[in-house]
Amino acid sequence: MLIRLLRVYLRPYRAVIVAVLLFQVVQAVANLYLPSLNADIIDNGVAKGDTAYILRTGGWMLGVSLGQVVAVVGAVFLGARSAMRLGRDLRQALFDKVMGFSARELARFGAPSLITRTTNDVQQVQMLVLMTLVILISAPIIMIGAGTMALRHDAVLSSLILVALPVVMIFLWVVLKKMNPLFRAMQKAIDAVNRVLREQINGNRVIRAFVRQPYEEERFDGVNRHLTQLQLSVGYAFALMFPFMMLIMNLTSVAVIWFGGHRVESGAMEVGALTAFITYLMLILMSTMMASMMFFFVPRAQACAERIEEVLEAKITVGEPAEPIRALRRPGHLKLTKASFRFEGAEAPVLTDVSFEAGPGQVTAIIGATGSGKTSLVNLIPRLFDATAGSVEVGGVNVKELDLETLWGVIGFVPQQPYLFSGTVRSNLAFGRPDASGQDMWEALEIAQAADFVRDSGQGLDMEIVQGGGNVSGGQRQRLSIARAVIRRAPIYVFDDAFSALDFATDARVRAALKPVTKESTVVIVAQRVGTIMDADQILVLDAGRVVGLGTHHELIDDCPTYREIVESQMTLEEAA
Repeated sequence: MLIRLLRVYLRPYRAVIVAVLLFQVVQAVANLYLPSLNADIIDNGVAKGDTAYILRTGGWMLGVSLGQVVAVVGAVFLGARSAMRLGRDLRQALFDKVMGFSARELARFGAPSLITRTTNDVQQVQMLVLMTLVILISAPIIMIGAGTMALRHDAVLSSLILVALPVVMIFLWVVLKKMNPLFRAMQKAIDAVNRVLREQINGNRVIRAFVRQPYEEERFDGVNRHLTQLQLSVGYAFALMFPFMMLIMNLTSVAVIWFGGHRVESGAMEVGALTAFITYLMLILMSTMMASMMFFFVPRAQACAERIEEVLEAKITVGEPAEPIRALRRPGHLKLTKASFRFEGAEAPVLTDVSFEAGPGQVTAIIGATGSGKTSLVNLIPRLFDATAGSVEVGGVNVKELDLETLWGVIGFVPQQPYLFSGTVRSNLAFGRPDASGQDMWEALEIAQAADFVRDSGQGLDMEIVQGGGNVSGGQRQRLSIARAVIRRAPIYVFDDAFSALDFATDARVRAALKPVTKESTVVIVAQRVGTIMDADQILVLDAGRVVGLGTHHELIDDCPTYREIVESQMTLEEAA
């Protein structure tokens, strides 16, 4: 999974990676050449008292060292550049994919997990690439080269390396085998910490209102301790790994000095050659150690790559059709024919055989008890969900065949839970129509009865809005969301319980102001208050996901017991009449 991901996203940087490889080869060759030059200085310069040879060879060593510095700087610079660009591309790919998710996919992964995958998981893969380009590429070159050079200097002492390396490799394999499941569990634990923390931040007022701070502290402490324990388990493994590597390195060095000293004494080996051999031994063991550091990154990056691929390969249930239709046959027309919807894995459908038709200039209201499927029904219109049976037509075209940009462009949608983005009133209204002028925005605010509090803020359209609209009341949030939808001048408007936070007077003023603007549009209103919808051209009554009534207010009072029951719970029949 990790290799496949890197193969795809590193392809644009192949030329840069080749340059990094060349730089690493140059610095590795320089690293291998320096001990031999040092040995020559000792054996041919110091031992013979030849100062000229020492200076000449020392100058050559200095030139090689400068070349090595240039190669290392080039490799690190290009390697870091490639790794950072890989991270940028992965984050962009995840963002683009998530932006295409329907509500079903978002619910499947959850916001905390998607945030972790886009930030922490990508960072782990990015770090692996950086360490690979900076360290891992040079490690095998140095290891093989140093082994060859050590063998050239003394074949007998080289047998000690053949003893040490297998011990190191077996130990690293055991550590790696234990690390993989720990890193997978660690990423899930990070998800859990993010999820709990996000819930506690968003629900801070509820927690305080119900005096649940001790319970929430205990809940966070639980997931935090679990993550800490996993990280400690990983830390223990690496705390054992590096001392063991140092032990093997030092024992091998002692053995080389011991046996090498006897060979120098017997005349089978020169002092300079022994010095070079010890240096090559250190290079071999250091490159092994550097490669072992990758064992810290590879298992975790592998787990992260699997989570990233899971998002990138997720099947989007609401996708662009193969041959999208961009021209509407009947602009503003809306028709549902035996539309049904069931959540994946649910025992019963949320909606069953819902049929109704609405046209321009017509107001259709949807009412029903809590949980009757009202929001699910209106979510089918802009394809936030796809109907699992039946059809939904917008503009005379089945929404599954319609180009998504075209579909979304003809609908002004106000969701049940209005969301405002951090910025200003101006930037939020621009979501509805990016080219809207200041005058257009003030007109939309006047229609939504939001102009007064925006004007009173003293900042006008530049009034600051924090994330989610937390610095305005629920009613103000709804009115700004209505203004954002109205500014589109769309053929179809969908108001999903968009007046619930408004008082009766403001509700009436908003609906009165909307009438001239929407007189040529199709309007669908979901509401709980009968007073909001009683003037609608047709009212759709839902009960347990089924249509139990369709008609005007007065027709339904006479013919629909469910509607009459709702009316009686809010007003007398005389008032309703």
